[in-house]
Amino acid sequence: MVPFMQEPPPTGSAFLLAQLGAHATRRFTERIAELDLTPPQTGLLRVIARRPGESQQVLAAELGTPPTRLVALVDGLEQRGLIERRRNPQDRRLYAVHLSDKGRETMRALAKVGAAHEEELTSALSTEERMVLHGLLGRIAETHGLSQGVHPGYRDLDRP
Repeated sequence: MVPFMQEPPPTGSAFLLAQLGAHATRRFTERIAELDLTPPQTGLLRVIARRPGESQQVLAAELGTPPTRLVALVDGLEQRGLIERRRNPQDRRLYAVHLSDKGRETMRALAKVGAAHEEELTSALSTEERMVLHGLLGRIAETHGLSQGVHPGYRDLDRP
């Protein structure tokens, strides 16, 4: 008896998003490696640029990463001269985190890398299609409670 042969299910949108997300992550990681950065470092720099002067605790909460992991990231970026810790004038027990001049230069370089990355990934689409795709993906992300501009991978940084 021949077993019932069933066609594989069609590829769904969720699979295509996962496939494209993995590809986009791989390509972005390759691009920022040229700046001697990792994705977690890049994400932290972006958050600090958007919210200068926040405490490490606030940054950890925004990124959804354990505070101990964030301290290691901050230490590394500070040692490279990309960020500065300053005493918080409202609470001397806390440090406010800021980009340094070198960090602002790095952010300008990251902006160029990001624009090239966006262009490469969406090159098959027209300007109008890119706007529609961005709006749809933003709506899906919001529906699932994803923080705008924060990669959900930060929540997994404490895992092996």
